[in-house]
Amino acid sequence: MKIAIVCYPTFGGSGVVATELGIALSKRGHEIHFVTYHQPVRLETLNANLHFHEVHVPKYDLFKYQPYELALSSKLVDVVKEHDVDVLHVHYAIPHAYAAYMAQQILKDAGIHIPIVTTLHGTDITLVGSHPFYKSAVTFSINHSNVVTAVSESLKQDTLKLFDVKQDIHVVPNFIDPTKYNPRDKPCKRSLIANEEEAIVTHISNLRPLKRIGDVIQIFNTIAAAIPAKLLIVGEGPDKSKAIALVKRLKLVDKVVFLGKSSEIDKILCYTDLFLLPSEKESFGLAALEAMLHKVPVISSNAGGLSEVNSHGKTGYLYPVGDVAAMAKGALSLLTNPELHNTFKENAYEHAKSFDLNRVISSYEGLYAKAVG
Repeated sequence: MKIAIVCYPTFGGSGVVATELGIALSKRGHEIHFVTYHQPVRLETLNANLHFHEVHVPKYDLFKYQPYELALSSKLVDVVKEHDVDVLHVHYAIPHAYAAYMAQQILKDAGIHIPIVTTLHGTDITLVGSHPFYKSAVTFSINHSNVVTAVSESLKQDTLKLFDVKQDIHVVPNFIDPTKYNPRDKPCKRSLIANEEEAIVTHISNLRPLKRIGDVIQIFNTIAAAIPAKLLIVGEGPDKSKAIALVKRLKLVDKVVFLGKSSEIDKILCYTDLFLLPSEKESFGLAALEAMLHKVPVISSNAGGLSEVNSHGKTGYLYPVGDVAAMAKGALSLLTNPELHNTFKENAYEHAKSFDLNRVISSYEGLYAKAVG
C-alpha cells in the first residue's frame, strides 16, 4: 500500500510516533511518503520505500501569517497524483486533517478518491481544538475523516465530551520497538553523569507549562535533601528559563543538569534510576513508556492516559496533579529500597513490552484497509 503521512517533524511525541510508524510500515513493504515542512528528526535514512516531500510556504507581504494549510493541501494533491497514493494518514486534527480534507476535495474534482485516516494525539483536542476559535474546524475535520484513531481511551473520551463527533473513534495506543533498545546490555558509564552513590532522576519533555517542570524540581529537591542524587532534564521549551531560576533559588545548581534536546535518549535512560512525569495533561505518556522499556520506574500524575501506561504500585506510582509531597515520598520509597526498586524495574520492562510496535502496526494496517475498502 502507498501511504502519505503528515505530521509535525519535531521531538514531540506525535512526531516521533508518526515517524517510527512510517519507518516500520516501510519495512513491511509499504511505500511511505512523509509530507511536512522539514524532514522528521528520527527519519535518518531514506530508501526505496521511504520518501520525504518538503512543504514550501512562499512568503507574500500580503499575508501577516503565511498560509501553511494551503501549501500543505496543495503539496498533498501533488504527492497523491505523482505517486498514486492510496491513503492519507494525518497526525493532529489541526491543521493536518483540515488540510487533508481540502486536498481530498481538490482530488475529487479530478476524479481521484483519497481516504483520510486521522490520529488524535492530545493537544489538538484538549488544548487547541477545544478553543472556541478552532472548535468548529476540529469537529468538521474529525467528522469528515474516513477513519479516526486516538492514542488512548482517555483521549477518546475527552474528544467525545468536547466535540459533537459522529465518527467511531478507534483506540490505537502509542508504541515502542523492544528490539530497538537493549536496556542495560551495555555498561552504562554513570560516572559521566553522577557519582557512584548518587541516584539519577530524569525528566524528558518539551518543557511547556503543562509538563509542570516546577513540580519536577520541587520533587527532586525533597529527594536530594534525603539522599545523594542528580536530576537530568532533557528538552527545550518555554519554561526552561523559569526552571533554571528555580534551580538557582533552591541551590541545586550542582545537582541539576540541563541537557537540552538530545538524540541519545536511550543512553540517558540507561543511566536513570527513576523517571518523573508530573504533567497536568498527558494524552498518553510516550516518554514514560520509553523509560519503562529501559527498566526505569515512573513517578507520574494520574492525568489523562498516564494510568493506561504507568501501573500504580507495579511499574511506578500515580498521584493527583500537583501533589509534589506524595510524589517525592513515592520516589524515595523506591530509591531507598533496592529490592522494591529492582522489582519495579522488571515490572516496568515487562509492561512496556505489551505496547509492542508489531501489534500496533497490524491495527493500523487493518484501519488503512478499512478506509480504502
